[in-house]
Amino acid sequence: MLELNKSGTDRSEPGRLPAQDPGPDAAPDPRPEGDSPSTGPEAAADRVPLRPYLIAGAILCALYFLYAYFQYARFGSPSWDLGIFEQEVRAYAGFDAPVVDIKGPGYLILGDHFSPIVALLAPLYWIWPSAESLLFAQAALFALGGVIVGRTTQQVLGGRSGLCVTVAYGLSWGIQEAVKADFHEIAFAVPLLALVCRALLLERYTAALLWALPLVLVKEDLGATVAVVGFLLFVYGRRLQGALLAAFGVAAFVVTLMVLIPAASSAGTYDYWQKIDKNGEQDVSMLDSVLGVLNSSVKIEMLVFLIGITAFMALRSPLTLLILPTLGWRLLSQDSNHWGMVWHYSAILMPVLFLALADGVRRSRGSHRPWLASYAKVAVPVAAAIAVAMTQHLPLRDLLRPETYRTDDARSQAARAALDAIPAGSRVETDITLMAHLTSDRTVYWVGGAPGTAPDIVAVNLDFGWSRPIQDPVAYAEQLHPEARYRLKHRGGSFVVMERTTPEPAKIPGVRGD
Repeated sequence: MLELNKSGTDRSEPGRLPAQDPGPDAAPDPRPEGDSPSTGPEAAADRVPLRPYLIAGAILCALYFLYAYFQYARFGSPSWDLGIFEQEVRAYAGFDAPVVDIKGPGYLILGDHFSPIVALLAPLYWIWPSAESLLFAQAALFALGGVIVGRTTQQVLGGRSGLCVTVAYGLSWGIQEAVKADFHEIAFAVPLLALVCRALLLERYTAALLWALPLVLVKEDLGATVAVVGFLLFVYGRRLQGALLAAFGVAAFVVTLMVLIPAASSAGTYDYWQKIDKNGEQDVSMLDSVLGVLNSSVKIEMLVFLIGITAFMALRSPLTLLILPTLGWRLLSQDSNHWGMVWHYSAILMPVLFLALADGVRRSRGSHRPWLASYAKVAVPVAAAIAVAMTQHLPLRDLLRPETYRTDDARSQAARAALDAIPAGSRVETDITLMAHLTSDRTVYWVGGAPGTAPDIVAVNLDFGWSRPIQDPVAYAEQLHPEARYRLKHRGGSFVVMERTTPEPAKIPGVRGD
């Protein structure tokens, strides 16, 4: 059970976290008696070296980027998201509105998800104008979360616990699945939430408030998480700060979903409400959504593994409350993609859970229940062992396979030949396979999602997994764009490139100046 203000038989001042047990391997506290206990965490921070965690972070960054890079190089992107985010970052880098034509000609992406923090990647994109720069940025942000989580754990628990938790976090299924899913905006939330939890554990409450504020710029639902940070501050005795932050989080959540996103959306609404109130074409009441939060074994498995990777010690920490807003909308959703252990949705929960693990161990060391105090001594290595054991079924295991590094197979060579047949600067309609390789210097549309645009090129992978096989690619291109005529320009392997033979339309939907 969550325990807000007790730690076994320990007692603490109202509104203050219980005294932290640094562990048997920690250096003695040099403070003279009578010093304020609030200086304890500060002194502990000074004693914990940063270098080992920077090295560990560099290793994690290399592993994440290596996996993501070779997946990209083998044309293995699992979704259209990498192309979408590159179009967004490319627009910011050019000081333009964040129009993402993949979502529809002239589509303003802030009307889909509210993630203006992605603009921070523009300077990196100036240097490295490619989807690979986004993959590297995400790898670095995830690794930074590991540095914060690990070093904070050592400051709280002492000994070698920090490096063990760094391993457990770095190999956790939530992070690994997010790396496999290519880039997403939630990469920014991972280190921010780690910093929020770090500040709460070290009793730096003003810092916790300040690190929580930018979360509302990462994604629209994180305003609710900010409100929970405010609640924790209130419980820890910072009542004014907590109340103000909670109010800010709720206000940001409501304003973003009800005002900002609808204002930027061509439909004038927040489209993702339908994930909760519709199951296909069938309407679902809010009561049915609430009653069905645990109506799937996939949901239950995900919840068990969320807590299980912390050896269940996260349940001892109030920090675990921070995962509830994200879990709430995922469990209410009718979209099964939100329920399980794949995709990127659980990445933001990882720093919270592993710092909750550290807090839970600290709280349990002095417990009057002998079994709990004994278990607290081994919980950290158990969590690290769980992470290592699970990795044999997770994406990073592929780094041990020689075929992962093969980018000269027939399929990859055919894909690169198709790319060479598509002129730079052209308007291209394509599927996921080639999409993220084209967005750096072409205008890219999703196949079937750009009526009336008559793109210069239609390029498709015939093995993409179409509901009906494409027998005649040219006829298919003209079916998509009856206003234009196309001819076969290139065919190699399963990749087909068609180019328009008729003049470009005088008016193209989504193009500025229309």
